[in-house]
Amino acid sequence: MSAETKVPDPRRAYFTLLIVSTVLKLWLAAFFPFTGDEAYFYQWGAHPDWGGFYDHPPMVGWWLWILQQISSHPLVLRMPAVLLWIAIAFGMMDIYARLLPEQAARRWHLGSLFLALPFTWAFNLITTDTPLVLFLFFSGYTFIRAEHEQQWRWYVASGVLLGLALLSKYFAGLLAITYAICLLPKPGGIRRLGVVATSALPFMLLNLAWNATHCWNNILFNLFNRNQDAHFSIVQVLLYLLMLLYLVTPWTAIRLRRCFSNNSSTTQLNPFSNPAIGSAKVQLQEDHPSEDSAQGDPSSLRKATSTSVIAALFIVPFGLFLLLSFRKQIGLHWLLAFIPFVFLYVAIKLENQDAEKFKRWNLWLGLPHLIALLGLIYLPTSSFQAVGLQTDLVLHREGKEVVQNLRSDLSDETVIMTPSYSMSSLLSHSSQTYLPVFGSGSIHARFDDSITDFRKIDKKNIRIISSRAIDIESLKPFFERVTVQERQINGARLSVADGEQFRFGPYQQIVLTDIAARFYKLPHWLPNYGCGFLQKYGFI
Repeated sequence: MSAETKVPDPRRAYFTLLIVSTVLKLWLAAFFPFTGDEAYFYQWGAHPDWGGFYDHPPMVGWWLWILQQISSHPLVLRMPAVLLWIAIAFGMMDIYARLLPEQAARRWHLGSLFLALPFTWAFNLITTDTPLVLFLFFSGYTFIRAEHEQQWRWYVASGVLLGLALLSKYFAGLLAITYAICLLPKPGGIRRLGVVATSALPFMLLNLAWNATHCWNNILFNLFNRNQDAHFSIVQVLLYLLMLLYLVTPWTAIRLRRCFSNNSSTTQLNPFSNPAIGSAKVQLQEDHPSEDSAQGDPSSLRKATSTSVIAALFIVPFGLFLLLSFRKQIGLHWLLAFIPFVFLYVAIKLENQDAEKFKRWNLWLGLPHLIALLGLIYLPTSSFQAVGLQTDLVLHREGKEVVQNLRSDLSDETVIMTPSYSMSSLLSHSSQTYLPVFGSGSIHARFDDSITDFRKIDKKNIRIISSRAIDIESLKPFFERVTVQERQINGARLSVADGEQFRFGPYQQIVLTDIAARFYKLPHWLPNYGCGFLQKYGFI
């Protein structure tokens, strides 16, 4: 019996894994505690805006607004994340079958290999990265088809999807850089790049218009405020490389290196010697209809070009992230959108037996993830006391009960607040009652600035709760009288400050003035066409 016949039926194996992983994803989406980030973005859906929010463009807020019209249950809100990697797996398999029609049956191995990766079934969170990953991948998908099929409509589709990705998160621009690297060296490449850019432009203008009338919030946050702590660190570089190795998996990384090494003297799989980046052997039929015949087999040439484009779709972003990591810590979630192109590229050279072996290793890699997720969902919160996570876990699991307990001895007019954007968002989602943020907060997640009007809270009583000790002296200027106590609720240790007769005047002079100077100071070269925060509190 040959080695080939020992490989299980790939189509059946794929659909079995698809069904099992989907059931697992649905269970995790329904029962895993809502995270602080998800709760924060939930508020975007609860308070929708037409063109953006403080720290990011608007896409996930739009999605969550639509989903909240159906239900606020986590399973409903997370459904896009549940379906995300399934859709991407289908896209990967489709591209594989188009590039290698004579080996189309091997696409099932690719699909199984990808769906066995831990992040494809374990990460079911609805965040800004959910629409970003979706639109970035399918922008890349349509760009590959544009280069392979030589049709203008796919360049238009790629640009539209790129624009939607830019309405999700700004580092979608890395894909635009990749397209420029692929197209500019080619005759006619400027025209094709122009089609992509023009198709993306309306979405960029929408967000630009919103920024111009909303304090340039996205620009200030992404270019200035969030980079205040940027510094050189080799540790950040090492962490980035380890995260990349984890997502790609060590065995796939070894095979990827072998792919580049084995093809260093050819153009078929070397992305830097291939015509998609370095030269211009493939043109649109409308440009040079006879060029393929002059260069050899058009099918092989188009396949080589498309393969090098796939390589560029992860090499260029990962290279740029590497450069950035010398100055800034790279988030693991930043890399997710480009990982599918790694596996698509490797699958072209991966034998069936190796694909099966890698799939098994991926499943074993996922086992610790499953155990950890089970623990976070079902273990008693007291199990996490020794590692200092009990309070956080209580807030995530039992936020509604915590708020009810804290409100039980208060009048209806008393306002409950927290000093943390994450904590406020989490408890707001759990209790379905909005809890504002008291104090300066952080550079991140300042959406509360546009929701809460402290002028309307003047002379009211406020209860402030925090998972950290509250300094009573820092609160005295803002209240007629203030007391601080520690409470333990369901195992969570909370510091609780009760302030009577809130004083808006001192709060504006001390806290709001500091916020305006730190987070809303516009560079002189940006014209101000409107800033709700500065206008609301009389700073302009």
